[in-house]
Amino acid sequence: MIFAILLMDRPGTADLRVQVRPEHRAYLAQQAERMAFAGPLTSEDGKTVTGSLLAMDFPSRAAVDEWLSNEPFTKAGVYEKPVIHVFNNMWAQKVGFPPAA
Repeated sequence: MIFAILLMDRPGTADLRVQVRPEHRAYLAQQAERMAFAGPLTSEDGKTVTGSLLAMDFPSRAAVDEWLSNEPFTKAGVYEKPVIHVFNNMWAQKVGFPPAA
């Protein structure tokens, strides 16, 4: 089952995010086969990170919660309360999206 996981950063955690990022990426890499997509959310400037959005395959919500409880940004206090929903992908993935300008 695919879960959409919205994780907004707590205010004032930008430096902490940068510090913990290598551990966060290594933790995500351990679950690469489960990932439909993942990446940072940014402000309108496209540079200031405000959170993360992931779509990942887990057998249950309890499995998502367990995985997330060990996620480095969660453990360090970067994220506020997560928003998690089952996601039904009704549109085919596009390779190379967005198209080059």
